[in-house]
Amino acid sequence: MPDQDEEGYLLDPSQWTEAWAEASARALGIELLDDHWFVIRFMREQQQAHQITPDARHAMRHLEQRYPGQGRKRLFELFAYGYVAQACRIAGMRRPRAWSTG
Repeated sequence: MPDQDEEGYLLDPSQWTEAWAEASARALGIELLDDHWFVIRFMREQQQAHQITPDARHAMRHLEQRYPGQGRKRLFELFAYGYVAQACRIAGMRRPRAWSTG
């Protein structure tokens, strides 16, 4: 099991696996569906490419590909308790210090 902080965020994002994401999501009461994975994989790709957790507005823009004009709404339908509290944790990001939710 990868090392986590007291809130359940991975200490080392490189230890993330899809199985860990499934277990983390279940602990948060989320069943990961295709749209969840669409966001999570985008977040992982962005983090690996840029070495920084993507801001929520980038995930919203990514969702706009599937839901034109509805990216923000869809993101918060998928992660009802917030991008940082749920999406970042499930995607294996370190806990962000502070930022915009979009």
